[in-house]
Parts: sequence; structure tokens; C-alpha cells
Amino acid sequence: MNWLQGLLGQLWFHFALVALLGFLTGLEYREYLLSRQRTTSFGTARTYAFIALLGFVLHALDPSFRLYLGGLAALVVWSSLFYLDKLHSGLKGILGQLIALLVYTYGPLAQLQPLWLVMLLFVSVVFILNARPLTHRITEHMEAQELLTLAKFLLLAAVILPLMPDRTVLPAIPTTPFRIWVAVVAISGISYVGYILQRYVFPDKGYLVTGLLGGLYSSTATTLVLARKARQAPGAASVINLGIIAASGMMYLRLLLLVVLLNPAFLPTTWLPFVLLGTGTIGVTLLALRQGAPTLQAPQPGETRNPLELGTAFLFGVLFIVMLLASQAVLRHFGTTGLQVLSFAMGFTDIDPFVLSLLKGDYPGVPREALATAIIVAAGSNNFLKALYALLAGGWRDNRLAIAALVALGVGTLAYGVLPWL
Repeated sequence: MNWLQGLLGQLWFHFALVALLGFLTGLEYREYLLSRQRTTSFGTARTYAFIALLGFVLHALDPSFRLYLGGLAALVVWSSLFYLDKLHSGLKGILGQLIALLVYTYGPLAQLQPLWLVMLLFVSVVFILNARPLTHRITEHMEAQELLTLAKFLLLAAVILPLMPDRTVLPAIPTTPFRIWVAVVAISGISYVGYILQRYVFPDKGYLVTGLLGGLYSSTATTLVLARKARQAPGAASVINLGIIAASGMMYLRLLLLVVLLNPAFLPTTWLPFVLLGTGTIGVTLLALRQGAPTLQAPQPGETRNPLELGTAFLFGVLFIVMLLASQAVLRHFGTTGLQVLSFAMGFTDIDPFVLSLLKGDYPGVPREALATAIIVAAGSNNFLKALYALLAGGWRDNRLAIAALVALGVGTLAYGVLPWL
């Protein structure tokens, strides 16, 4: 390992790496132009390699950046002249010039920062160049209001979160504003990823995919939507039921991800049931689908709402505090047994605020196993709620497979969570 560390610290190695990354960046940009049948280019792969080396050499000769800034000015003039000529030819776009400016930074980054940073920049350039079809598909179909909502949420997460005090502000609320907002950002972010994947990246890919991705942001809402579809399309009821079951399987993995992100100390109690029930449920649905009917196309469920709506985020924060205070009160008056009863009752609501209140709240003197078990119990009773939704929204005839599976999941989860405390 010492020889490897010595190699990574050699100036000639940084020089070779910068030249290679510049060449590969230019090669990737050339492939991008060929895929769009464009011939006008700011340069070839060799041009970008020379630009990367120029930045490296100028910074190595003058670490005060005077020579480097002079080279940057020359590069800007050169790219501006090229762009003016491009405009006269009736063409637009400055992607080549932007990439050249990024490549010019490879040299100083390799000398001043850890090598992973320049590698990350290179990978980001390659990824963005290859992500054009996906980004166009999303932006062409995404509603403008959703983009505005995402921008607002990112602003709040990036600006307000670091400013939140990580200390108790009100004695009555046994947590900090920073922890509350971290919980809101975490659950909204995970939900939004599932929402975007389900709505824009994998639209109309089958009811099973709809269930899996829908379960990533709300298995309850997905169950309600798919149960209605089963009544409207009885011929596809068996496949739709598998989608409902898969959504609940994804719920366990989603809860496990929240535990990993927000309070890994809960893992010893929660990882086994969540992994077994999550992967087991999804595996069974995949096997049943493979042996049964083919995957049917699933229409986009328009009932789903953007989980990053700011009103929803603030409401979630309020519910987080309410659940935290309720849990504290129950523990004071009824102990851990009362907490288990409360967790069962919370399963018949939106369990996310309750789960996060247990993960991010302060409960001095309460065994961590009791808090983790309460999360398991809430997940179990939530399956009963989804079974009830499937019955009321779609009826027993069309959703009996999903209803029976949800009840079985609920019983199994509750048995795992409750039996050790009896």
C-alpha cells in the first residue's frame, strides 16, 4: 500500500492522469456530436488533452495562478471567436466551450485536491453527456409547477438546513430543529425519487413496476390506486394484485433505508425483518409474475401527488412534532406497552411521521429495542390498513389475492414485533 500511495503522490502520475482524462473527455464529446450528426466541434480529443495539459503546466510553473489565469483568458477569447463564427454559420450551443473550460481545471484540481475530485468531475461530464435522452424525456413531460416546487425545496434544504440549530429550542419538544428538518428532507427526498422514476422514467412499464416504484414513495397511495384499477380492468386483476403486494414489499426496504440514513443504531433490531419481508415479498411477486400472466401495461396513476410540495413538507414537519409529543406522553404514562399499542394504532395512518419521530427523537431511559420494535409494529398494522383500502376501493373479488397477502404480511410482521414483548 505504501508504494501505491507514493505513486499517487508523484507529479508525473498527476500529469499522465490529467492528459488521459482530457483525451477521454474530448473523445466522449466527439461521440456525443456523432450521435447528433453534428460535424462542427470546438476541438477533437487531442484538443481537449492539450487544454488539460496547458492548465496543468501553467499552474505547476506558477502556483499563484497568474499564468493560469492568463491561459484562462486566452481560452475564453479563443472560444468566444469560435462561437461568433458558429453563430454566423447559423448554429448555436456552447456545450463544447463549457466542457473545454472544465477540462482546463483538471490540472489544478489534480495538484491541489484529492484525486477523487478530478475523477468525479470527469465522470460527471461523461454522465451528463450521455444523460441527454433521459433529461429531455423528463423535461418535456414534467409540469412546470413540479420543477418550481423542486427548485424551492432544494433551496430550503441547501440553505435552511445548515442554519437550523442542532440544540433543543423548546423544552416541551425533545428534539432539535435540525433533526426535524433532516427527517423532512430525508423522507421527501426518498419519496421524490420514487415519484420521478414511476411517473417520468418508467411510465407504462407494467403494474408490477408501478407497484415497486410507487411503494418507494407511498405504498398506501399505490395500493389505493391499483385496487381501483383492478376493479376497472378485471382481466388484469392478478397482475395488478402482484403490483399491490410488491408495493408493500418495497415499503419494508424504504423503512430500512430511513433507518440506515437517520439512526443506524436501530439496525440490529430492524434489519432482519425488513430485509426478509421486503426482499421475500418482492421475490415472490416476481416469481409469480414470471410463471403466470405476462406483464401488462399500466396507465399512469394520476392520483399521485408530488411529494415535494412545500405545503406537504411543512405539514409533515408538524406531524413529526405531534407524533413525537404523543410518543413521549404515552411512554410517560403507559411505558413501553403503551408505545406498542400506539404504534399499532399509528399503522392505520401515515406511518412516516411516527417512524421518523422514533428515529430522530430523544427518549432517555427507553430501551432502543422498544423503539425499534414500535417501528416494526407500525409497519405491520399499516398492511391491515392497505388491505382495507384494497377491499373498499376494488372489492374482494378482484383484489382477494392482494388482500390475503397484505393480511398475512401484517400478521407476520406483528408477530415478529410483539411476541418478544409478551
